[in-house]
Amino acid sequence: MSAERPLLEVKNLRVEFPTRRGTLVAVDDISFSIAPGEVLGVVGESGAGKSLTGAAIIGLLEPPGRVAGGQILLDGRRIDGLPYEQMRRVRGKEIGAIFQDPLTSLNPLYTIGRQITETIVTHLEVSEKEARERAIQLLQDVGIPAAERRIDHYPHQFSGGMRQRVVIALALCANPRLIVADEPTTALDVSIQAQIITLIKRLCREHGTAVMLVTHDMGVIAETADRVAVMYAGRIAEIGPVRDVIQRARHPYTDGLMGSIPKLGNAQARLAQIDGAMPRLTAIPKGCAFNPRCTKVFDRCRAERPDPIAVEASRVACWLYDAPNKAAAE
Repeated sequence: MSAERPLLEVKNLRVEFPTRRGTLVAVDDISFSIAPGEVLGVVGESGAGKSLTGAAIIGLLEPPGRVAGGQILLDGRRIDGLPYEQMRRVRGKEIGAIFQDPLTSLNPLYTIGRQITETIVTHLEVSEKEARERAIQLLQDVGIPAAERRIDHYPHQFSGGMRQRVVIALALCANPRLIVADEPTTALDVSIQAQIITLIKRLCREHGTAVMLVTHDMGVIAETADRVAVMYAGRIAEIGPVRDVIQRARHPYTDGLMGSIPKLGNAQARLAQIDGAMPRLTAIPKGCAFNPRCTKVFDRCRAERPDPIAVEASRVACWLYDAPNKAAAE
């Protein structure tokens, strides 16, 4: 695989939920890619479609949710629509998953050692003894103390932060090339968050693992990601290098997000706020979905939905950056 070729490519992905009152579009025509060794942060408010995008990639959409359009390619091979057993092999061996609540990933009836070794034996051609040795090494790598002893403990015998480390070890046990991490640090205290972030960055650096990091925490994004995609109402509002997006946010929604984050040493009396709320899936407005909350809205925003427009190294779904509108604004 060439260095230039993305490991993951998502092209015009659409996720729908059929209901008795009609079809709800939860993820609407989004496209992005992730290169080997790259961390793409995906950020936005609750309901923006972040977790559903991750679930679609790893083939774990809850029915009646379905991928209704677009393509998901892993190393050039299309993986959306694969039969269950084929996708199960891809999910264990080539794609690892880390979820917000580690108890949803761990079976309380089995020791963590059994769960990790079974996964290793399923996806790699190794003996039980080799699998156990690898499991102990993985637990050491993720910072579990006394791994040789604790491998025979049950999930309830670990703290929340330690359980999350076990889940990371489980996600890594078959040497996946892509990890989808859905809010992996949300339930952890700040010191444990920092350790998990350091671990994710080390994985990318040492193993060339690509990571899709879903979160609502811009601090985690700033510390971890190479690029960031900002989602709003099922679409990507802005995507680009993390430094550009954080320091020079172009989409009015991204700008509002950045303005609502407190800054050290800044004595401002009030933080900026974005008036209103994200629309429900049953009431997404015509044109740009953000237009009812936008302070820079004009007529075209209410009538036409913008596609992402290239602005330097970023892409921004905003009519402010369409050439005629930009020239008029200037």
